[in-house]
Amino acid sequence: MRITRRLEFDAGHRIPDHASQCRHLHGHRYALEVTLCGDIIDAAGQPSNGMVMDFAEVKSIAHEHIVGKWDHAFLVHRDDRLVVDLLAQIPDHKTVVLDVVPTAENLARLAFRILDPLYRDTYGNRLRLERVRLFETPNCWADALRSGG
Repeated sequence: MRITRRLEFDAGHRIPDHASQCRHLHGHRYALEVTLCGDIIDAAGQPSNGMVMDFAEVKSIAHEHIVGKWDHAFLVHRDDRLVVDLLAQIPDHKTVVLDVVPTAENLARLAFRILDPLYRDTYGNRLRLERVRLFETPNCWADALRSGG
């Protein structure tokens, strides 16, 4: 069985080497979808009975480790020194300095790597993270998949 929880957040970024508009400072209303797979829990009388994982738990983990950190932040590559230095001059600015250029593809892959060890099989139902999908716009997204995608 597969389940998916969607969370939304706002963040700014820029793609320094982009040939068009994305080289400028700009922002998006991102949507993060976390897809888990596992067996449906058969535990009569338990709160998790009939679920793969409680959607509230799926949200809590993704929010704590991704959404809460990236929401209303500027996501910037560590080598984009002009922007890193500029944002450092703004008191208490929420800046997330990344080891990767903040494309949708890299952000989805990074989110998968962060979340993968956190969704563990604590219910005996073979729970695991299968996919992280990151929408940069309603029409453009990237999928990071367990199968190496």
